[in-house]
Amino acid sequence: MGRFIVDHLGEVPRLTAAALGSRVNTSASTVVRFAQALGFEGFPELQISAKEEHWRLTRDRPAKVERLLPAEAERLLPPPILPIDQTEVESSLAADHANIEDTAWRIDRDEITTVVELIPRADRIVLCGTDQMAFFASYLRHLLMLLDLPCEVVASPSQEGLARLGRIEASTLLIGFSAGRPHPLVVRAMKLARHRGASTVALTDASLSEVARLADRHLYYSSNSPSYVRSHTALLALVQAIAFGVYALDEPTYADRIKAFRLK
Repeated sequence: MGRFIVDHLGEVPRLTAAALGSRVNTSASTVVRFAQALGFEGFPELQISAKEEHWRLTRDRPAKVERLLPAEAERLLPPPILPIDQTEVESSLAADHANIEDTAWRIDRDEITTVVELIPRADRIVLCGTDQMAFFASYLRHLLMLLDLPCEVVASPSQEGLARLGRIEASTLLIGFSAGRPHPLVVRAMKLARHRGASTVALTDASLSEVARLADRHLYYSSNSPSYVRSHTALLALVQAIAFGVYALDEPTYADRIKAFRLK
């Protein structure tokens, strides 16, 4: 629960104790007791603290630029993109903007560089994601197919999907997609790949996700949203960034492959 709160400081103030409990698979009373164990009178006080900490982190990020720019750089930064008194639509757009920024700040350069280099070296690439994550798995497949890098998508526990997982071996690269509580199929795929010595990568919005724990490499994306569903804007940006990273490894060759692909 503590890890979820740290990962989603901007979202916690908008959640009820019951909603937060549902996100971390526990009860509302446990959430309240957890807040009290941290020294707060109750969950509302924890929400206030989370909101203040999120504001402080957001405010202090420009200060990091002072190491490279003059001290007056902060006051020269552009004003907020959207007004403070936002409509529901503007609030959603603002959250998406913040998610991309948060993901960019928290991405590990060495980790994503390793992931980008693993993709073209793999003999076989399997992308596993169910429900809404199936779209992002399919989109990454499309981007990599343009570079002539064959990929397979496993989006359901169908006979065909299980057969694809059954062919995982040491030379395979498995990339698992997860939002919130991971689907059992993705967890099963990660365990199988790990058992067979395959390389594994997890793209998740929770740093303590079981999928992230099982994977060799983990890329985190922020999914905070004022809406009734998670935001996947940062995940889409991350998928495109990974594909472009692969393209940049050998741009002349990949440019020719794209041309040939379009002429087919």
